[in-house]
Amino acid sequence: MLTAPTPFRLQIAASAIDDLYDRLARTRWPDEAPDQTAEGHWRYGTPKYWLQHLHQYWLAEFDWREQEARLNALPQWKLELEDIDLHFIHASAERPDSKPLLLLHGWPGSVFEFLELIPQLTAAQAGASSFHVIAPSLPGFGLSFRKTQKRLGLEAMADLLDRFMRDVLGYKTYFVQGGDWGSFIASAMAYRHPKSVKGIHLNLLPLRRDALLFQEPMDEDTRRYAQELESFLREDTGYQAIQGTRPQTLAYALNDSPLGLAAWIGEKFAAWSDCDGKPESVIPFDRMLANISFYWFTESIGSSFWPYYARLHSPWFIPKGEGIEVPTAYCQFPKEILKPPRSLAQRTYRRIVRWHEAQRGGHFAALEQSELLAQEIRKSFDPL
Repeated sequence: MLTAPTPFRLQIAASAIDDLYDRLARTRWPDEAPDQTAEGHWRYGTPKYWLQHLHQYWLAEFDWREQEARLNALPQWKLELEDIDLHFIHASAERPDSKPLLLLHGWPGSVFEFLELIPQLTAAQAGASSFHVIAPSLPGFGLSFRKTQKRLGLEAMADLLDRFMRDVLGYKTYFVQGGDWGSFIASAMAYRHPKSVKGIHLNLLPLRRDALLFQEPMDEDTRRYAQELESFLREDTGYQAIQGTRPQTLAYALNDSPLGLAAWIGEKFAAWSDCDGKPESVIPFDRMLANISFYWFTESIGSSFWPYYARLHSPWFIPKGEGIEVPTAYCQFPKEILKPPRSLAQRTYRRIVRWHEAQRGGHFAALEQSELLAQEIRKSFDPL
């Protein structure tokens, strides 16, 4: 039996905010290698000079209540669906005949990524689509988490969100946009529920990373991607290894130390954004800290690791030799983690209707380039 969604407003208890600042004030700083101190580089992870700057801003200038109010300016709801507490934004477009769009974040993201993007998508624009935007906190993330709640892998999330869109909200067909895990879930929804999903837009392409992809002879683009992938797997997947094999062990540290949480997530803002090692130059500290604080207050960092464990211990979500027939659009940002060539992508995504290569931006597209992302979503879905 389905329950009806109930309106929701976020209001973190004052005692929880006081506890956060008390912990920040009592931070015990680790040592770092002398060359990292001298050069301020990120090769060993988050450098102390940068984290001290963030820490000082968090204590002296960041206003959680201001960020909370920004989220509460959008209509939010909660419901229990298949034993999952599901939190979601449902922002209606100015035009009632607008298209329903499911907007999906990833890790270490949250619905706070979308606060600039959503109004751009709901606004009426002459000669272009507008959207009724549904942006859930993914199961196990943020406000879609409660203690002892079961963990879901990507396929289970895809099935739950399809049921949510069709049976709870009444959208028999809809569009999906996603980056990071959101791109995996959007792709899984398109593969598993092609009659419901009218089109997907991705800003990361979730392709298999094994030798099945690289068949000789390789063209120049494929060779470049193979080198890019080799470097990524060698240097940048430490977080995947621990989150995919021992997520519970890491959860104790990050659930107990706000500075540890900020170091773990902040390093990804630096590594994956188009920022030349200065993430605050493209993602202001207020935006970063709203997202980090959201994980802290909801105590959801441990459960947010679960997709990594499930992915590592499950078959690839699209069987070998099969593909996605739903219309697919892709916006490639130059500082994205991986940038597969179209020749590889079209083996999996059989109906690529738009392929755009942006000049600036990285993994956190909604935070870095919200206007461009909104334009690309419109251009991709206008004809569909």
